[in-house]
Amino acid sequence: MTRTPLLLLPGLLEDADAFAHQAAALAEAAQLTVADLTASSTMAELARDALRQAPPGRLAIAGHSMGGYVALEIMRQAPERVTRLALLNTNARADSAEATENRRRLMALAQTDFDAVVSTLMQRQMTPEHLADAAITATITQMARAVGREAFARQQQAIIGRVDSRPHLAKIACPTLVLAARADAIMPLEVMQEIAAAIPASRLVVVEASGHMATLEQPEAVSAALHEWLTGEPGRAADVVAGTRRPPPS
Repeated sequence: MTRTPLLLLPGLLEDADAFAHQAAALAEAAQLTVADLTASSTMAELARDALRQAPPGRLAIAGHSMGGYVALEIMRQAPERVTRLALLNTNARADSAEATENRRRLMALAQTDFDAVVSTLMQRQMTPEHLADAAITATITQMARAVGREAFARQQQAIIGRVDSRPHLAKIACPTLVLAARADAIMPLEVMQEIAAAIPASRLVVVEASGHMATLEQPEAVSAALHEWLTGEPGRAADVVAGTRRPPPS
């Protein structure tokens, strides 16, 4: 079986652990690379960083949250390289004034109490049920500490400076998965619906019982959606993905 080159783009304060389940589930179908998005402070630079880390030639890309911003920048810089696009829990809009103010406040706090920043962010990232899951919260904390406060500041600066991608969405011609989570307080369903409505070859999947960290909160559902997007064949957990429910075998 020929494996599709797949570039995974983590979100803010995330690393490869954010995609651990998906990497295992897609290993037979994809040749996986997880980009390090910690070195630069603009979206244009982060997109170039990611492309330098990617295998040569054409590839599929999937970005979570901030990784979705990077994916959309890649679609502006090198659309000819992208065969498939997946946008997970992300947003095509520019940063709002309120969001920028909150980011700058957290950047300042990170200089004196980085763990407080991680804890503050986590309160909005997950459903109450998953916030009580020690394994998930430990993974998020470990990822954040591995990225560190200096890279956090660079990432936030890039997010603040990102452009409004909505005018560019109609130009995306490759098959696109837009994955939202029903209880995502950071990227509400309506902003994901906006993306899906604007990209001609898109499919919207809504994952139930999940907040912003869908790859960790509902890993089977996300892996199933990505498997179907990548291969055209339903993933083993496809029955738990809202909007793609199938009747049980007769």
